[in-house]
Amino acid sequence: MVTGFVGSFDESINIALYFVGYFVIGGSIVFKAIKNIFHGEIFDENFLMTIATVGALILGEYPEAVAVMFFYEVGNLFEDIATNNSKKSISALLEVKPVFATIKIAAGTKKVDPSKVQVGQIIVVKPGEKIPLDGTVVSGKSMVDTSALTGESMPRSIKENDMAMSGSINQNGTLEIKVTKVYSDSTVAKILDMVQNASSKKAPAEKFITRFAKIYTPIVVAMAAALAVIPPLFTGNWSEWISRALVFLVISCPCALVISVPLSFFGGIGAASKQGVLVKGSSYLEALNNVDTVAFDKTGTLTKGQFEVVKIVPVNGISRQELLGVAAAAEQNSTHPIAQSIVQAYNGDISKFEISESNEHAGHGLSAVVNGKQIIVGNNKAMAGIDFVENRDIGTVVYVSSDGDFMGSIVIADEPKTDASDAIELLHQRGIKSAMLTGDNEVVGRSIAKKLKLDQVYTSLLPEDKVNIVEELLASSRKNNKKVAFVGDGINDTPVLTTADIGFAMGGLGSDAAVEAADIVIMGDEPSKVSKTIRIAQVTRKIVMENISFAIGIKVLFLILGAFGIVGMWQAVFADVGVTVIAVLNAVRLQFLK
Repeated sequence: MVTGFVGSFDESINIALYFVGYFVIGGSIVFKAIKNIFHGEIFDENFLMTIATVGALILGEYPEAVAVMFFYEVGNLFEDIATNNSKKSISALLEVKPVFATIKIAAGTKKVDPSKVQVGQIIVVKPGEKIPLDGTVVSGKSMVDTSALTGESMPRSIKENDMAMSGSINQNGTLEIKVTKVYSDSTVAKILDMVQNASSKKAPAEKFITRFAKIYTPIVVAMAAALAVIPPLFTGNWSEWISRALVFLVISCPCALVISVPLSFFGGIGAASKQGVLVKGSSYLEALNNVDTVAFDKTGTLTKGQFEVVKIVPVNGISRQELLGVAAAAEQNSTHPIAQSIVQAYNGDISKFEISESNEHAGHGLSAVVNGKQIIVGNNKAMAGIDFVENRDIGTVVYVSSDGDFMGSIVIADEPKTDASDAIELLHQRGIKSAMLTGDNEVVGRSIAKKLKLDQVYTSLLPEDKVNIVEELLASSRKNNKKVAFVGDGINDTPVLTTADIGFAMGGLGSDAAVEAADIVIMGDEPSKVSKTIRIAQVTRKIVMENISFAIGIKVLFLILGAFGIVGMWQAVFADVGVTVIAVLNAVRLQFLK
């Protein structure tokens, strides 16, 4: 090709070299155009490039034809580099997939595929290995690297009875872990599924570009054909007008839009993943730009969810140990953090209590038969029909009754997360209102709301009450064409997550149901990442709008200049490839967003 440009050979040899160069560089593009025609996809960028360059070859504009293909491939190279860089932060999540699990057997240990391991089996994880399945540590202690899952750079310490999250990397101690979930239900499997399906849910801007390209391309082809045929009927200068039509075709190629807009959203999703936030599709990233209210669940979302019994108030001569023991026996099979705190606070022999008929009642508490007596443990709603003494201490109050007789109350404290106050402040700086929805009593709810400076607080709510409150917030926001986001972590939050315009699940501590129902998952359980994700969404939209405006503006200008013969094939190459490269480089900025 270079020799052809230099022109040191005979003209026929130079022409042959041009054709060789053309097919070496652009052969794949021509092949794609032909293949797409047979599949009914006629009007794409490959078709435009092929028609324009074949026409240039016919007109004897050999260097221009080769140059168009060459620079078009340069543009594709820039796109590939940018896309690969965007994928790096997301592929880091894909790399957490475990290759094997080491299970304990009678003869020692055995390596198997993680999908073959059953719940209850013991797996051994040595230093440097990935934790293949979710489970509870039964032996050993270590530091684990969760950065690929949560975005947190500092390793976490885990020990006996702590939860171990699949996809984490064990650093310095051998762990024995009792598996609590099969591989298909594990944290790492759900992350892989969400990442791999993220591109299927397109933002409105992406859908617009797809529709735009399908309408735009046939129109410009028709305009180019008219430019090649109609003016020569009056002027007779066919060569000049066909040349202008070919220039028109090269300029009209919508590569900058078709490539840069999806790349921008892909970059935004990648930037979020660096923060330990999984966005399930660009449509949710786009929707965040219109959020004016964020509603939070309290326990495990704004607060640590690490409850401690701070006060025991028995009545009618019942001892503190007896009250706590009965409550712990009833709560022992519950996974709720409050229940676990009561069980941990009881230091007696819980096996002396015979328990049966245990039932949880959402928004109230639970009931169980303990040593033959009907025990109810829950909030004031659970005490309906029972003569009980209300406890107004600050904290979560759990009431206990036995066969309809009130036994006393237990006060449990839960502190706000370290970044909860910053989370609310960051939202306020963006002009976004905050609200807290909690099943706790008014004293506890307003105490937390005051500490965090929340705009609104709703207390003593059942799961259906939370849905009703979010629907009210939605009705108010939609009057101004705005949206409402909800942030929660528990199974009780699932209906609210699906009701809100955008649902955030706190993935690390969150329930499987909440993670499944949410549109965005915060792996590190940090509420401040809600605001950070909104910022990423805003920057993403800004870059998308810049690229759309720039690409369309340059295209229109050069199409007019090309039609009047003011610009030629070389300028057309800039209008196509140059604009594409600039738009791609602009989209790449998202990869450096922090």
